[in-house]
Amino acid sequence: MNEDFLNAIIENPFKAVAEFYASCLKESERAMAYVNDELHLTNEQATEQQVGFADRTLGKQIPQRRIKRGREVRDALVNAGLYKANGRETMRGRVTVSITDNEGSIVGLRGYKIDAHASGPDVIVVGEEVKTLSTNHTNDTNEDSATDTKPKPTTQDENELIIEDNQIIFIRDDRRYRIRGLEKNKSTLTLKVNLMASRDDLVHMDTLDLVKARSRTSFIKATATELYTDADIIKKDIGTLLLKLEALQSDRIAALKQPTRVEVELSDEEQREALGLLRSPNLLERIVADMDACGIVGESTNKLAGYLAATSRKLAKPLAIVIQSSSSAGKTSLMDAVLSMMPSEDVNRFSGMTGQSLFYLDSDSIKHKILAIAEDEGIRQASYALKLLQSEGELRHATVGRGEDGRSQTQEHHVEGPTQIFLTTTALDIDEELINRCLILTVDESRNQTDAIQNIQRDARAAVLSQSNELKRNIRELHKNAQRLIRPLTIVNPYAPQLTFANYKTRLRRDHEKYLTLIDTIALLHQHGREVKTVDHNDQSIEYIEVTQNDIAVANGIAGLVLGRSLDELAPQTRNLLGLLNDYVTDTAKANAVPRDAVRFTRRDIREATAIGNSQLSIHLNRLVDLEYVHVHRGKNGQRYVYELLYCGEGREGQPFMMGLIDPSKLTEPATTTKTFRATK
Repeated sequence: MNEDFLNAIIENPFKAVAEFYASCLKESERAMAYVNDELHLTNEQATEQQVGFADRTLGKQIPQRRIKRGREVRDALVNAGLYKANGRETMRGRVTVSITDNEGSIVGLRGYKIDAHASGPDVIVVGEEVKTLSTNHTNDTNEDSATDTKPKPTTQDENELIIEDNQIIFIRDDRRYRIRGLEKNKSTLTLKVNLMASRDDLVHMDTLDLVKARSRTSFIKATATELYTDADIIKKDIGTLLLKLEALQSDRIAALKQPTRVEVELSDEEQREALGLLRSPNLLERIVADMDACGIVGESTNKLAGYLAATSRKLAKPLAIVIQSSSSAGKTSLMDAVLSMMPSEDVNRFSGMTGQSLFYLDSDSIKHKILAIAEDEGIRQASYALKLLQSEGELRHATVGRGEDGRSQTQEHHVEGPTQIFLTTTALDIDEELINRCLILTVDESRNQTDAIQNIQRDARAAVLSQSNELKRNIRELHKNAQRLIRPLTIVNPYAPQLTFANYKTRLRRDHEKYLTLIDTIALLHQHGREVKTVDHNDQSIEYIEVTQNDIAVANGIAGLVLGRSLDELAPQTRNLLGLLNDYVTDTAKANAVPRDAVRFTRRDIREATAIGNSQLSIHLNRLVDLEYVHVHRGKNGQRYVYELLYCGEGREGQPFMMGLIDPSKLTEPATTTKTFRATK
């Protein structure tokens, strides 16, 4: 796309378009023949006078209207009269002759119809008719002849609709028709409008459905009577109007079906500042600090987890988040804080939705975006659709509706994903299948956190609010711009074969996928601070970045706090038994030179190793089994109970932990980069 050409249209639409049409003339033999035979111009004269041909290719040189630049250029063409309100070229299918003023500047165009499909009179004029170039030359003298064509100077085809002020005007000779309400028709099966017909001081107005023959007949008869006009004339007017309104309505319905995408262009300064943030060596700490500065105190892990989950919308399988807490604990504030740092064009937020509403969204309105729903009542009815969207990455729904012929037929609704789901709730009994697909964030409801929040609230009353609000706005805009610069690259994790994860329950299959996606998201967020590599795969060039050991370390810390547990949930005696079991398994594995997870033990083995009585051992061992620190392999029905210790000594200082994760410091550097790609698009 030639930017110089677009600038030329903005500066002087007639000159730019005349030059473009002139470049298209020689591509059409029919247009050249018209210039030679009808305008009596030689090829050299046609080139000199910038005679051209509107071959309908002008629109291909201009961006679409949904793009800001495209709107500017197209509006300039409409204002000049070179484009119609419906987006079509005024001169399409015509040979064009430039109209110049006394100084030689092009101030208009005259168009001669050579295409039978072009509407309107044979000759039309757009712009000012100041000076007419002669179009009758002799080959001998090459001098202008006195003969000149005198076309009807008009910029409006009498058969065209005039759209202005939410109404449509249609004029035929001395008859004028005004149409209102066309935009309310959302289906091609109806064309209900308010139609006013007038001639001089005579008026007739009615509301009717133009699709229905009976309505048209009644209107034609009444209009002919009121306007003292022959009914056949009115019938012909209404027939022409019906065809044009149908075409306009079809275009409008098609435009409504097209997804509206907001493209934000960053200035050089905004881009530089955003890249500075994304390339920061302590990016994750900056994120938490910036959210603190925006008034969200504490909740460091929750804020970071929420920010990463929102960023994962650009992956093939985004992370879903549920913030669960009691009323007034601050779950909505936490979600607001995260969403306020995401681009507004990527956030779809609802207070609630019905069970079927998600199935009827525009096809790609939520693709790689955030779907945020507040409160559990907004989740319950739509939980089934949310589960499908999270698992399958799309929604497909079949219904019965009316076809173009009016008959019932099956209609398929397809909503593309993936989408990042962000929920808040006070309920404890949310659909288990939905919860299993999400990361659960629990808001800190401690007294210390309440005190910190109240201090922030009091300080806000004493601060200069204008400065504080301006700082918050700048921080949020910085993060929004940074998010706009994150590309959905492929993520390769060369350490993946070495990673470990608990596997004693099928539920952990989904938790494992969340863990891997968390690692991918951390790498994706750091893409501007790393080398973007390229590899040819299946005849495609794929850009990718690699996961680092630090990404895994950060993910382990977040997973431990979000998916993990704390030893504080254990009674002292039970916690003491867990420590003794850990020592016993460690010693046994070392003595037998086997991995820890290969060690099996019975109650007798523990009694002999720890000297704990049978009744106490039974009580506390059963608690460890219930809390999934110990796994039962055999037992009941006369079989001997055999146990495996799942706990590996984590969290002795009281911090939350997740069992089964490998220490990142024990990862070995892979010999070669893996060739297995995890697509993120």
